[in-house]
Amino acid sequence: MYESLIQLVTTAAVTTSDLSPGFRGEVWELVLHAGPVAKAVLVLLLLMSVVCWGIAFFKYLTMRAAIKESIEFLNLFWESSMLSRTYQEAKKFQQSPLAEIFRSGYMELERFKKPLRPAASDERLADADANRARMFGISSIKRALDQAATAELSRLEKNLGFLATTGSTAPFIGLFGTVWGIMDSFRQIGLRGSANLATVAPGISEALIATAFGLVAAIPAVVAYNYFMGKIRMINSEMENFSAEFLNIIERHFEVSKTYGHDRRV
Repeated sequence: MYESLIQLVTTAAVTTSDLSPGFRGEVWELVLHAGPVAKAVLVLLLLMSVVCWGIAFFKYLTMRAAIKESIEFLNLFWESSMLSRTYQEAKKFQQSPLAEIFRSGYMELERFKKPLRPAASDERLADADANRARMFGISSIKRALDQAATAELSRLEKNLGFLATTGSTAPFIGLFGTVWGIMDSFRQIGLRGSANLATVAPGISEALIATAFGLVAAIPAVVAYNYFMGKIRMINSEMENFSAEFLNIIERHFEVSKTYGHDRRV
């Protein structure tokens, strides 16, 4: 995504350099001679565009780190023979959603490991207590995994709403500036009493600049938003798969603990 953003900016710069100096000067003159409302619209759109590019850049770094560390954590998770050892190693993967889910689930598991071995005098009571503890423990661990996944999704989606807002509102903000500029142009025509092309064209040109600025702000915002949401959906799918695999390991641990009294991995 970062490379795509750089390519987009480079393309825009090359395209601008290909324009004649006279044309660039005319555009700048239109901006300078725009009315106060049009200038306010242009400044607002410029600020929105700058913020969107900043969000896109930092969000790209966040997504790249999350995906990279998640791959590394998964390799560690499947290669490790002990969950306790994996838990210690997982602390270094601060940007990985999968590592955070594992830490939450493992801490919840540790709270229920002792109650899963009841010291009842009657063997049937001990089995009943252990079964209830297993059911409650698995349910509690699943809730911990779900809460961690929700928190990670919220972290990844943070500030993406601004991209969506810019993509949907910037064209209309630009259109507002255009409509206002055209209204002002017709007002000037009425005051001057002349409606020839030389009188109308400059005002309309100034007004249309706002629409162009709105599109320039909206298009990259929409592209970036869709790109990041696609990455988040992929990460969410990975989190769901990992949570299911982790629960399977815990359930197998409970069954082994019931039969043999221990599980080598847990």
